[in-house]
Amino acid sequence: METGSPQDTGPDGPQGTIEAVGNEPVWIALPPGLLKMRRLLLVVWLGLIALAAGLLPGLLAGPAWAAFALPPLALMVWGWVMIERNWRSWRYAERADDLLISRGVLWREETVVPYGRMQLVEVTSGPVERHFGLASVQLHTAAAATDATIPGLDPAEAERLRDRLTELGEARSAGL
Repeated sequence: METGSPQDTGPDGPQGTIEAVGNEPVWIALPPGLLKMRRLLLVVWLGLIALAAGLLPGLLAGPAWAAFALPPLALMVWGWVMIERNWRSWRYAERADDLLISRGVLWREETVVPYGRMQLVEVTSGPVERHFGLASVQLHTAAAATDATIPGLDPAEAERLRDRLTELGEARSAGL
């Protein structure tokens, strides 16, 4: 039975877990900091493009040429909505034998990574991610196609997940 959706978030972070009956996984949504970071990057980059596309022609060729700023501004509005839809689609669940990662709006993709197949679990955080207090967990397996990433986690959660996945991976791979 669903009590919440992975899209429910509050001011203090994700509240997006799904409690299910039976062996169904408990899904965890990404924190809202990732949405804020991606939207800020969208506004900065498309804002600069709109400014350059409208200001330069407007000053050099006349005010009518400032209309070239409209396509980047329209793209910014569309991107604002699409970034939120994409952010809401990301979720992950830890099960007894594997990790599930689900994402995608139009094309849903669910990745199942067995703990015993994990070779390396990395926590990365670039300068922009660090500014927003975020980190990403990247899982490496023997098959390159199954490498998976969970972006935009709180650093403490990313480290907890890394340690847990490493521990479970070592325990499961010992039996191979």
